[in-house]
Amino acid sequence: MSLERLWAGWRSAYVSNSDTKKNGGCVFCRLAEAEDREAALVLEVTDTTLTVMNLYPYGSGHLLVAPRRHVADYDVLDEREVAAFAVAQQRAVRAIKAAYQPDGLNLGANIGRAAGAGIPDHVHMHVLPRWNGDTNFMTTVAEVRVLPEDLQTGYKKLRAVWPS
Repeated sequence: MSLERLWAGWRSAYVSNSDTKKNGGCVFCRLAEAEDREAALVLEVTDTTLTVMNLYPYGSGHLLVAPRRHVADYDVLDEREVAAFAVAQQRAVRAIKAAYQPDGLNLGANIGRAAGAGIPDHVHMHVLPRWNGDTNFMTTVAEVRVLPEDLQTGYKKLRAVWPS
């Protein structure tokens, strides 16, 4: 079996520009302190977690959940933080299910630059809805994602069903 590779050269610039030193600090740490949460697409901030919409989504409803503490590695989190991180992911799943009624979900973390992390300095989990047939020729051939709604519409949809 032959494995074809489609290169996404644009991603190199995005990943290499994610260093916190280059961009005035960690994006997650800045978002946790955002005054205008709606403009920043922040859905939830707790004492231990942060949940935001992904500014570069794979599809509508793509969320990022992170611990508040700025750490790069999952295994550095203490048990209380891991539990809060898991429960925040569960809230994200519930909101996505209520807002989008997906056929399935993806939850995943890319820990470290070599694993594909776009923000390697602050561990985070991707939580996104999936539908049967949602990957089509546009993504696989044209390196284009078709998003059926803008981020603000998705934010409002998720905010309306966010578990308290």
